[in-house]
Amino acid sequence: MTQDELKKAAALAALDYVLEGAIIGVGTGSTVNHFIDGLGGIKARITGAVSSSEASSARLRALGIPLVDLAEVDELPVYVDGADEIDGGFSMIKGGGGALTREKIVAAVSRRFVCICDASKQVATLGRFPLPVEVIPMAARHVARELAALGGQPKLREGFVTDNGNLILDVHGLAIAEPAKLEARINQIVGVVTNGLFAQRGADVLLLAAPEGVRREQRG
Repeated sequence: MTQDELKKAAALAALDYVLEGAIIGVGTGSTVNHFIDGLGGIKARITGAVSSSEASSARLRALGIPLVDLAEVDELPVYVDGADEIDGGFSMIKGGGGALTREKIVAAVSRRFVCICDASKQVATLGRFPLPVEVIPMAARHVARELAALGGQPKLREGFVTDNGNLILDVHGLAIAEPAKLEARINQIVGVVTNGLFAQRGADVLLLAAPEGVRREQRG
């Protein structure tokens, strides 16, 4: 199976977690695009979707799935999104697509976070994938210096602006043994909007696609 076929298998398995009449939280990225396409086939079963990015909103809209503003709901039953890396404790690095802040907000108001990805995304220690950090533009150089002091090698994502009008610093060279602690430490840097570590609110369910099938794991 190709990597794209594996992504599709994980995404379609997540349809089992879609509740009748619910508003669904929807993430961003190539794997999530398969989930959105699958959601289009059962759209009559749901009330609508809260999207984490303009790109996902456009795809949902094109399929006729009603978009719901997060300000209109107190809680979502389920949020489905991918990961750039995920470890054995279900902590993740996300933000390769630049939507980390909105993804983190939607995840925070969801009872269950279902992570969909192919087996290549599972790692023993996070950090091989550069950690995205969303920053206020005027603070980019200050934040870069602080990230370097933490042992990382920050690099500005050239030609990219987030949906919130901010910049992304991708931090290379980290081996993240304590993701929740590092997530909190980076978020304390003045000028940081948030970072791509999803550890304090990690995944609840992992749907991991491999050639032999989709493995379902749950946080203990």
